[in-house]
Parts: sequence; C-alpha cells; structure tokens
Amino acid sequence: MTTDTAGSAPQAPSAGQLEQHDEDTAHLASLGYSYDTTFKREMTFWGNVSLGFTYLSPVVGIYSLFSVSLGIAGPPMFWSLVVVGLGQLFVALIFGEVVSNYPVAGGIYPWARRLWGRKWAWMGGWVYLVALLTTIASVAYGAGPYLAGFLGLENNVDTTIVAALVLIALATVLNLMGTKILNRVAMIGLIAELCGAIAVGAWLLIANRHQDLSVLFNSFGSGDGSNYFFAFAAAGLIGIFQYYGFEACGDVAEEVPNPGRTIPKAMRTTIYIGGAAAMFVCFSLILAVPDLGKVISGEDTDPLSTVLENAFGPIGYHVVLGVVLISFISCVLSLQAAASRLSYAMARDGILPFSGLLGKFSEKRHVPPYSLLVAAVFPAVVVLASKFSADALVAIISFAAMGMYLGFQMVVLAALRARLRGWKPAGKFQLGTWGIPVNILALVWGVLGMVNMAWPRTPDVDWWQNWIVLLSTVIVIGIGGIYMAVKKPYLRGDAPAADAHV
Repeated sequence: MTTDTAGSAPQAPSAGQLEQHDEDTAHLASLGYSYDTTFKREMTFWGNVSLGFTYLSPVVGIYSLFSVSLGIAGPPMFWSLVVVGLGQLFVALIFGEVVSNYPVAGGIYPWARRLWGRKWAWMGGWVYLVALLTTIASVAYGAGPYLAGFLGLENNVDTTIVAALVLIALATVLNLMGTKILNRVAMIGLIAELCGAIAVGAWLLIANRHQDLSVLFNSFGSGDGSNYFFAFAAAGLIGIFQYYGFEACGDVAEEVPNPGRTIPKAMRTTIYIGGAAAMFVCFSLILAVPDLGKVISGEDTDPLSTVLENAFGPIGYHVVLGVVLISFISCVLSLQAAASRLSYAMARDGILPFSGLLGKFSEKRHVPPYSLLVAAVFPAVVVLASKFSADALVAIISFAAMGMYLGFQMVVLAALRARLRGWKPAGKFQLGTWGIPVNILALVWGVLGMVNMAWPRTPDVDWWQNWIVLLSTVIVIGIGGIYMAVKKPYLRGDAPAADAHV
C-alpha cells in the first residue's frame, strides 16, 4: 500500500504499476544504487515536463532580456530564439539517450561519471552545482522589480532583496514537502505561465498591434550595418539564457516511473513547448512596440513596460505582473529541486564536503532536506551580498549561464568520446546511426554558445568587467581544481565510473 503525502486515503498500486516499479528498481540496482530509502516515483510525465518548462521559464527569460536584446539588434533578434532552440535540441537528444541508459538522480554528475570517469564527473558536478546555485540567486533577484510594480512599492535594492528572499523561502518550503507537491506545483506553474503567455500575446496581437511582420527583418539601423552579425550574436543571448531547463527532467530521474522512456520524451517536449511559448511571447511583444526607432536610439529603454502598460492599463498590468511573479516562483522552485538532487547525488557518493549531512534523507517526505537547505542558503547569501556590493553580485551571477553550458558540454563531449571508444547506448531511447552526427552538432553548438557568452562587448568599462564571464569561469574551475588536487574527493565512494564503453 502507498500513502499520499498530502494526507489522502491510501491507494493500492495496480499490477502494472507494481511491475514498472520492480523494473525501475532493478534497473537502478544494476547501476549500483539501492532504492530502499530514497525517492518516491511520484512524478508524472507532465509533472516532469512542467519541471523542465518552469525551469526554462519562457516568461522569465523573455521578460528579463527583451528590452536589452531589442535595443541591441532590433526585431530580427527574434530569430535567435529559432537558432538557439535548434542547437539546444541537439543537446537534449544526446541527454535523452544518456539518461535512458543512466536514469540516476543528479543528471550531469552521474552521466559524466559513467561516460568518462571520476575526475571528469567531479569537475562537471562542481561546475554545474555552482551554476545552479548562482542561477537561483539571479532569478530570485530578477523578480524584485516585478514584485515592486505589483505591490506599488519603490523599486530599490531593499525591495529587490526582500522579494528574492521571500521567493527562495517559499520555494524551499514547497520543495521540502516532497515530490508529489513538487509535481503539482510545477504543473500549476506550467498551466499559469502557458495560459498567461498565450492570453497576453493574443491580446497584444489583437488589440495592441502597431507593427507588421516585415519588422522581423528590419534592424532599424542597429548594429552599424556591416557589423550586424555581432549585434545579432549579442542580442542572441536572450535565446542562450532561455533554452536550458530541459536537463532538470533528468535530475529527478529516480522520481519518475519508467524514466528511460519518459524523461527523453519530456526533455524534447520541454524544448517544443517552452520554445514555442518563448517565441510567441517575443513575437507579440515586438509587434506591439509603438515606436521601434525610439528603442534602437535608446530613447525608450524599457519597451516591455511601455507595451504592457499601454495594452492593459493599470489593473490589467497588475494581473500580468501577477502571472510573471508566478513564473518566477515556479522557476526558483524547479531550479532548487535540480540543485538539491545534484548535491545529494554527489554527497551520496561521498565526494562533497559534509557529504554525510547532504546525503541524508527525510524518511517522511523522501527528499534530501539538507541539500535543499544549501540550495536556499547559498543563493540567499548571494542576494544579501548585493546590499554591500552590486559589483559582487554581478561577478557571482555572471557565471550562471556559462556554467550551465559548460556542464552540458562536459557531458556532450564525454558522450562523443565514449561513442568513439565503443559505447553503444542500450536504453529505451536511442539515436542509432544518427548518434555521432547529432553528438558532433551538439558539441559544436555548445562551444559556439560559450564563445558568444564570453565574448567581450563593453570596451568602455574596466577590463575585468569586460571579461567577467570568462574570469568567473576560470575562478570557479580553479577553486574546484585546487580542491580536487588537495582533497582528491573523486577517490571516495565505490559508485561505478568510466564503465560506459567497457
């Protein structure tokens, strides 16, 4: 018998559910992990999609960077969402094949461990964990202006910090309530965000459209003509920051029934739905901008607020802000869930400081409470640091997106290396003869994306600010490398490693 953690009446699992549970348990055991006292497989397919979708969060991504990207490259910046979406789909296909073979909690870390080895996995897990924790801080901090607008408060540092801390605390409480609650809240977030995006976009196109489709091919003089490619690449960061989140579907692999089949499909669905929603929101906002020339010239520095206030009025604008805030909450919730599963997976193998604590489990809720607390405390400290130094906040969170892509590409490269050394994927999702070509495309795309993020674009500022993304990356890798060399954490534990191509 199983008992609903929310307190509903016990329900007997069906014969099919018992058979699938036994198969999932046996597969996990064959990978070297016991399923006796860990997660419950209470996350449905759509719950898994919702986790990835709310992590990807098209509303958070587009609303956060729309004004900047439009000002840099004009309306054609829309097409960067198509380019990046295709590139990230290649990565999602590789991840789907890998997770189908290794459906283990933590995603990036266990995949890299099996495909390459202990050292590679430790560094990949370290980089990705820091990226997740800084992304939580970044997203929570970004909610401040929207909460201030929603409540009619002055938008200042104090308001932003309070908003961020409240968001982190709320997400932590919800995550501590277990997988079933995470599943439900993520689905509520998906429905609210998707319906809100469609409603706002449709209203803008029907009642507040000021431009025709031709503007999507008109740069309005941005990019200095022959140098437009560089402007488009810079504006394309809106897509690069948008299209990750699908990997979170694999971070909770031990909480999903039939993960070898369910998670690869959920990853692709996240890209399809999230990408479509992001492009629809961006498309409708562009066509609703009253004067694109003012945006490009810098006269209108916040076209997003201009569009929304003109289209919806004071009351409607507050409703839109409410939907945006729900999106921010859902995004922080999903990011925190992914970070806690990663730190738990690493602690379970004994390779993190305080592994004994971080690897503990709540027998009642079947979640790692101390790993969840780390995913709350570290981002909260980063947010509080902004009160004393805005530069410190920028320096810390500048690593967020780069760390995500670097973690991705460590797995993509490991998968390609394993293939060339004889690895033959045997999961329920396989690319077959397309495996190597797609793997190469995913690697090329990822490298280009990282170069674009690190490229210096602000020559008028101090040199370290111009190279902040690259510098923060070197610092994170350097700290991880020093710790790895001194403490040799990768030697701890007896979990399988480097066995993909044996």
